[in-house]
Amino acid sequence: MSLNVSRRGLLAGVLGLGALGALAACGDDTSESGTDPAASGGAGGPFAFTDDRGTNVSLPAAPKKIVAYVGTAAALHDFGVTAFAGTFGPVKAADGGKDPLAGDLDPSKSESLGNAWGEFNIEKYAALRPELLITNMYEANQLWYVPEDSKDKILALAPSVGLTVSRTSLAKVIERYAALAKALGGDPAAGKARFDTAAEAVKAAVKANGGLKVLAASASPDLLYVSDPKVYGELSYYQELGVEVIAPTAVSGGYFENLSWENADKYKADVILLDNRAQALQPKDLTAKPTWANLPAVKAGQIVPWQSEPRFSYTGCAGALETLAKALTGAKKVAS
Repeated sequence: MSLNVSRRGLLAGVLGLGALGALAACGDDTSESGTDPAASGGAGGPFAFTDDRGTNVSLPAAPKKIVAYVGTAAALHDFGVTAFAGTFGPVKAADGGKDPLAGDLDPSKSESLGNAWGEFNIEKYAALRPELLITNMYEANQLWYVPEDSKDKILALAPSVGLTVSRTSLAKVIERYAALAKALGGDPAAGKARFDTAAEAVKAAVKANGGLKVLAASASPDLLYVSDPKVYGELSYYQELGVEVIAPTAVSGGYFENLSWENADKYKADVILLDNRAQALQPKDLTAKPTWANLPAVKAGQIVPWQSEPRFSYTGCAGALETLAKALTGAKKVAS
């Protein structure tokens, strides 16, 4: 079921999970059923992959003209996939620089079909003669950043692949990305050693400095949004590593609990993971809010930047794990 317009706008403006894309078309199934879900193909051979809708895509060779959501392209680029003719989604930041979600992508080497939600230039897309479209799915069968009102035209031009990135562990999401990267000729193990080392560092920090309660949130002028760890892949993965991530008790709309600033102290946290993207308020913007200033974690300076829409590769997520491990190692128990 699609989210309503107000919920879409809220997610887009606050957590980057906004206006969900299109349901996948059955017409995208271009191969025989029974394709190995893990994928097959790679350099020099045919491409076959079963996505998280159960859609089978088969091509005579690995595609050389891929169009992908920016974060998806950046994650696959980390695995060594470079055949991107175009991207859609936030490649440019508000200051004109490259959006952090773009990772190591070079924006000059692919065509941007639109930088914001609802911007998808179909004429440019068709002119690229795309062989494959790839994006995330935050809701079942809904392709991220593919506009609802033009989805049929878009999906008619090339096969599509959607990967589930919510309500599942970060490790599983990255494994799916690695399988797709392998099918596209990339290296599915790229960055894994660093990721595994960082994960072990988080486990060690929890063991050495246990009992810390962590709250993940995003701040807006009127509300503090407390994120539900079972929805966010990275938060549920942190829980698997032993981190005590606070689960809100009154989630609205499936992703987070909305707290007025008068009630921002509802949950007692020792460490706060605060959404650090441009659309969210940062600590410097919150100094005038008394309830924020009085939070134990804020008084102790135990605020950790959090990019709530990760780049789903080992390389893209290792840094966040390293930051978390360092923060947990240095943090103190401050909440009663």
